[in-house]
Amino acid sequence: MQSRTPAPRATGRPRSATADAAILAATREALVELGWSKLTLGDVAARAGVAKTTLYRRWAGKNELVVDAVAELFDELELPDCGTLAADIEGVVLQYAAILARPEAKSGLMSVVAESIHDEALRERIRCSIVERQKRLVLEGRARAEARGELPPESDPGEAARTIDLIFDMVAGTVVHRTLVSAQPADEEWVRGFARVLLLGLTSAGPR
Repeated sequence: MQSRTPAPRATGRPRSATADAAILAATREALVELGWSKLTLGDVAARAGVAKTTLYRRWAGKNELVVDAVAELFDELELPDCGTLAADIEGVVLQYAAILARPEAKSGLMSVVAESIHDEALRERIRCSIVERQKRLVLEGRARAEARGELPPESDPGEAARTIDLIFDMVAGTVVHRTLVSAQPADEEWVRGFARVLLLGLTSAGPR
């Protein structure tokens, strides 16, 4: 009796980029109108015009959905080419602060960070979806500064990676604390001073 190779199993309907975009936009809309605590997947599905099961096929729950909705906001960040490293930093930090000032970003980010304290998987999703994706800006900025001769090239790959991590943590942590924890404006004057301290260090960052 001749054996037959089993036919490959169907993998299901491919994800729709249009549906994903509608769901993430609806999530941000719900964050503004309802806040994180009152947001439900059912409400998001209704706003997006999709079945609730569509959300559950894509996201395990509300936390993961909100992380991805907020992550998409940060994907709007672009590193401007302003001619100098200091000006580039000021430009991207002003963009970052403007995104954090948006109600959907503020509500979503603070809520999932609080939830992630007791949820290691959620912390990992935040790290992968937001932190690691936005380190591209640091990499781009450092490469541009090296090409201009503003920074020396980094010959040790391991040390270069640690430096990228440190720069990102300093920028992201400081701006989040300023805007969301201290609830103070990250205006042009503050951003200019921050960039000066970041680049020159405390001993050289006095008034000019």
